[in-house]
Amino acid sequence: MRQDAVIGVVIPALNEERAIARVIADIPSWVDRIVVVDNGSHDRTGEVAREAGAEVAVEGERGYGAACQKGIDALPTADVIVFLDGDYSDHPDEMARLVDPIVSGEADFVIGSRVRGTLQPGALTPQQRLGNWLACRLMRLIWGIRYTDLGPFRAIRSDALQRLEMADRNYGWTVEMQIKAAELGLATLEVPVNYRPRIGVSKVSGTVKGTVLAGAKILSTIARFAVRSQAGEREVS
Repeated sequence: MRQDAVIGVVIPALNEERAIARVIADIPSWVDRIVVVDNGSHDRTGEVAREAGAEVAVEGERGYGAACQKGIDALPTADVIVFLDGDYSDHPDEMARLVDPIVSGEADFVIGSRVRGTLQPGALTPQQRLGNWLACRLMRLIWGIRYTDLGPFRAIRSDALQRLEMADRNYGWTVEMQIKAAELGLATLEVPVNYRPRIGVSKVSGTVKGTVLAGAKILSTIARFAVRSQAGEREVS
């Protein structure tokens, strides 16, 4: 059924010249378009991505969410959009696990759960494991949804994505997507994906500052939506 759907891939990338060609090479041939979003790299990320066969969009505003939105804007005709990182920690060759439930009508939104898959040693830091567990636990307590991960490897129907009206421009992007999907009642599925240590040093978990900022933003995003949700319930009652 994939041949009946236009599949687009968005890869936010910042200084990933060592990894990006390997990511692109492992993306299945049935994908229609690959957009690498250069988020202000100081190396040859964009050039290497073009040489590897991807389209390149440039987003000058630093931030994961900003880069993802730039990629979405570059894929107006896609039926399904897949997001994955440019550091080769995800396994692009597992993309069918995420896309097939969408094109078959089983799901609107599919998250690749690293927790449910096979994690190579060192692939997730202790602070990432704790942050994932805490965020997922809070979402379950507040919204009654069962997630196990905030994994970046995910796929969503384009029309469903538009309904989410995504707004976050940095670290809160993934958790915002999951909360809004739950609030709108999207058919959501988690599938196990494998995960390996990234090539190079992470801009988030690889630094104390990045870890603190990401954790704070994720928790503040959950708190903001929780307050909004409670306020809405009070208005209805």
